[in-house]
Amino acid sequence: MTDSTAFDWRTFLLRWSEEWADSLPDDEARGEADEAARRTRRLGFPPASAERIAAMEERLGRRMPPSYREFLEVSDGWRHAGGFVTLLAGTGDARWHTNESGLADEFEEYLDEDSSPEERRAADLWRRALQLDLESDVTYVLMDPEDVDEDGEWAVYTWASWRAEPPERHANFREFMRAMHREFHRLRAHRSDGEPVFANDTTRRLDALMEEARLEALRGGWERAAKDLDEAKGYGRARSAGLGDQIRRLLGRTYMVYFDGLVTDPRYAPELLPLLVAEHAAHSYRDDSTLVFQLRGADDDLVSLAYATLGQVRDGTYRYTAAGPFGEAVERARELTRWGDTDGAWRTLMAALPLWEPLGPDHLAPLGWVADPALGPLLTPERGRELLSTPRGGQAGETPRPTAGLDPGDLAWLAEQDPGNNRTSYRFVLVEGAEPQELPARLTDGNADETDADADTDTDTDEIAHSTVLNEPMTFWEARRRSAHSRREFSSYDDRALMAVGRAGTGWSFAFDGDPAPFDRLRLVSPAASASAGTRTVVVWSGLRSQHGKPFFHLSVAQDGAEQYAFTYTDGEIQQSGEIPQALAPSRFFGDLDDAAEAERPLLEAVSEEFGASLPRHALMKGRLHTFTTRSWTRPPKDGEGYLVIRMHPPGTRPAEG
Repeated sequence: MTDSTAFDWRTFLLRWSEEWADSLPDDEARGEADEAARRTRRLGFPPASAERIAAMEERLGRRMPPSYREFLEVSDGWRHAGGFVTLLAGTGDARWHTNESGLADEFEEYLDEDSSPEERRAADLWRRALQLDLESDVTYVLMDPEDVDEDGEWAVYTWASWRAEPPERHANFREFMRAMHREFHRLRAHRSDGEPVFANDTTRRLDALMEEARLEALRGGWERAAKDLDEAKGYGRARSAGLGDQIRRLLGRTYMVYFDGLVTDPRYAPELLPLLVAEHAAHSYRDDSTLVFQLRGADDDLVSLAYATLGQVRDGTYRYTAAGPFGEAVERARELTRWGDTDGAWRTLMAALPLWEPLGPDHLAPLGWVADPALGPLLTPERGRELLSTPRGGQAGETPRPTAGLDPGDLAWLAEQDPGNNRTSYRFVLVEGAEPQELPARLTDGNADETDADADTDTDTDEIAHSTVLNEPMTFWEARRRSAHSRREFSSYDDRALMAVGRAGTGWSFAFDGDPAPFDRLRLVSPAASASAGTRTVVVWSGLRSQHGKPFFHLSVAQDGAEQYAFTYTDGEIQQSGEIPQALAPSRFFGDLDDAAEAERPLLEAVSEEFGASLPRHALMKGRLHTFTTRSWTRPPKDGEGYLVIRMHPPGTRPAEG
């Protein structure tokens, strides 16, 4: 529905005319009509009489829409509508286009049998629309008599071939003219040397609006601030895009977010530059030379910093820092994320946010942490809104309600189908009373110094696999790629698991493998007993939704180096040992089920309840955790059992003789 507020055409057009006249250089060559408009400070024409409007409507056979009629009653036509329409039609020149340009035929070439009715109507626009442009830079202005709202307003479409975009729709003629006024401002906002300063009542109003929006954003009123900054951006006001982009980025938006006017300022580059290069790095198809385009006006030192930061982002070594108490909170949060406590890390950042210190007046929020490989995964749109709603930078305001945590605090989430349905089998080890960094010593046989990713390619594979040193935090899939790249030996009997580690709730640590090897009940060697020296250990391996082979589930619990109880469900049969607590008795879960997968969630809930442990969903799915490779989960082959071993040698090397 059209805004029913009366629009003051006379004031609007007079202001536009005066702004246009004042923006012209005195020594600029102009045509006679433009020079006359500059002297009279008027882009319009005398008003159209009621008789002229009636004659126009009779000639065209249609009553004109309300906002166009109101415009004609003030000015019968218009010069310089925006930057590309030199003359806009009045009562005597508006005409039906009737495909005069032949563009209906061109647009229809892209239609096929699957084209929607809307697409066909759009192509037919050139046959039915009223054309308003008289002189332009190959820019068409068309009013559509079939795109009419409840107030009788016709939509206006503009199109230029050089824009390589579909026609742009405006709700009515009034909104079209307001858009052209904004376009005029945008084109005048960036002045060349020698041109008069573009300052007027409109620019002063918008600059004051931006200043209030800046303070409102720091007070936590980001929605109002974003609206006002968008208005200023529409008029091309300096800094408006850079200020608004800070809000947009924290809401999770990245398209066309360049922090224009701020990212090349040395004061703000430490916070904004990492985000710009991180988005560039996320699109591998982009040539690195294009990064300079987004840094127009930057000096050589800042460009060098951008490429250095790009290298850090790509190899995962970029590390965000900040001053003061918020900077101290950043370090505490990073320590929490490396062990999987992403909810705790977020709460730590938010608790310190009111003490955050901006780098300058146009710095609205801490942003560089989003490019940090450890901290960036903390951001969600909901958390971004919480951050933006929190008063900071010395401003007072109402503290928002904290967002809900991302981790459910149990194990049952493993039974949920993940996007892509990739997590159909998984295994994990829970160790009570141990720190995560202690787990490699419990789940490997060696104490080598190398990690999977950093080991020399000539180092014996067994030594690498049994390293007690954790890899640097990375996503699970990055860890798998690095491990596969450095691995030189593969065997059909060896099952050394690449596992992520972290804290599993109060008093427990975990090692987790989200993509295990095929399950072999006859050769399985649970690591529970060997990992339980001086403590208690729980091992779970689930494949109840496995797409390959029969569904299975294994649970084993050990304490002080000895297995206490265990059961394995596979092929519809249960094998068990030890005295299993009633809460975990397999008969409770694998009764008369038609589908074994139905037992997965109840089993995981029971394990979580029995031991008080949980796994951090967000960290395992989207975060970066330390990893290591365990000893094999299967026994060696017995006499007479066949197996296959494949060894790969780097190019230029030969296997040892003998």
